[in-house]
Amino acid sequence: MKSILLIGVNNFGLMMAKQLHNLGHQIMAVDINEDRVNAALPLVTDAQIGDSTNEAFLRSLGINNYDVCVVTIGSNFQNSLETTSLLKELGGKLVVSRADREVQAKFLLRNGADEVLMPEKQVAEWAAIRYGSNHILDYIKLDEDNAIFEVSVPENWHGKTVGEIDIRKEYGINIMGVRENGKMDLTVTPDTMLDGNKTMLVLGEHKALSRCFKI
Repeated sequence: MKSILLIGVNNFGLMMAKQLHNLGHQIMAVDINEDRVNAALPLVTDAQIGDSTNEAFLRSLGINNYDVCVVTIGSNFQNSLETTSLLKELGGKLVVSRADREVQAKFLLRNGADEVLMPEKQVAEWAAIRYGSNHILDYIKLDEDNAIFEVSVPENWHGKTVGEIDIRKEYGINIMGVRENGKMDLTVTPDTMLDGNKTMLVLGEHKALSRCFKI
């Protein structure tokens, strides 16, 4: 369990609060808008109405007591930048800030952000791969070269075992798991049988995955 300061309870911030709540973390929510703060109350440990660009207000929250400070302000980049800088100056251990554009991400990183979230860009990348292919069901980008895909089993692999198709030898791709009836089995062996009712969790380089699954 972590102690998390969440600044900005807009739609994205509220969704993040919900997920953090479901994971059992302690959350302090902050927003200048009273209605937004009230909406977050069922999901957070505590909440404050206040201006995050006010140093005295932020200092009163005890910034260095939080494991993570997340700035999700989206409507006013200047406020996001000032808040990010103040959080780091006041001892924020890990400051994560939201950006809508690359130029914003650069400014945030230069002014105190340890990491930057770009939800629209990240979702756009995921959606392009997910819906631009007939067999990609999910996608996790690991770095510029490698990714994990959940893919449907190609028709010409039906009735074959993992050992028989041997995509590790030909493409350098590893089959990490097989899902059937909604349940993922991570104990894949060369004898694991593949068919049209299953999907596979595969790990490899983007180029190799694109060639193998014709993305």
